[in-house]
Amino acid sequence: MPKKKPISLRCPICRTLVLRTSEDFPFCSDRCRTIDLGKWASGGYVISSKINDPEELESIAEAQSRKQFDPDDDDISSRER
Repeated sequence: MPKKKPISLRCPICRTLVLRTSEDFPFCSDRCRTIDLGKWASGGYVISSKINDPEELESIAEAQSRKQFDPDDDDISSRER
């Protein structure tokens, strides 16, 4: 059986080629790993998804329409106090 070719990827930060056997895989160095962590911590990366619940979509639309009519009203809960 032939030997498997080592898998390599590009570092997501600096685009340097990185072998799967590297200690910092999938990053090329600890520096790039720290930069990536900082982007996640600061909100630079966002995982978003669609809102599929019709009731949630309706409540968002209602809240937006209320803001158009009453710009001083910041929050729904402020009226309930």
